[in-house]
Amino acid sequence: MAVSQSVIAFDYGEKRIGVAIGQSVTGTANPLKPFSANDGQPNWQKVEQLLREWQPDYLVVGLPLNMDTTEQRLTKRAQKFANRLNGRFDIKVNMMDERLSSVEAREQLFNDKGFKGLKNNSIDSQAACLILESWFRENISY
Repeated sequence: MAVSQSVIAFDYGEKRIGVAIGQSVTGTANPLKPFSANDGQPNWQKVEQLLREWQPDYLVVGLPLNMDTTEQRLTKRAQKFANRLNGRFDIKVNMMDERLSSVEAREQLFNDKGFKGLKNNSIDSQAACLILESWFRENISY
């Protein structure tokens, strides 16, 4: 019997950071309210409140890469964000390739809710769900 682990994923962005919570036993994730960011910096007190509330075993941060797997402008910033999460909260942080996650999230939300689904800033947290579910598929053996 597998032990369920709680994992929080972040879809890093300079204006918004999407957030999702998931359980390893099901390999699924649910979106949470995204954080506003000021030039990539969230309100760290709100991040701390989130982590205290959910008590995750791990964190996953989406790693923005170009389609040819080379780094892009946001790659280093996302890595720095992941390092800060680990340094501030002493929780293991894993990076996960996030190529096309925002495109897929936008498509899913549009298919589910039409244009209304795209209006409420839920794309970022939906992308965090996709990042986390991909991480579960690659890292958890069922």
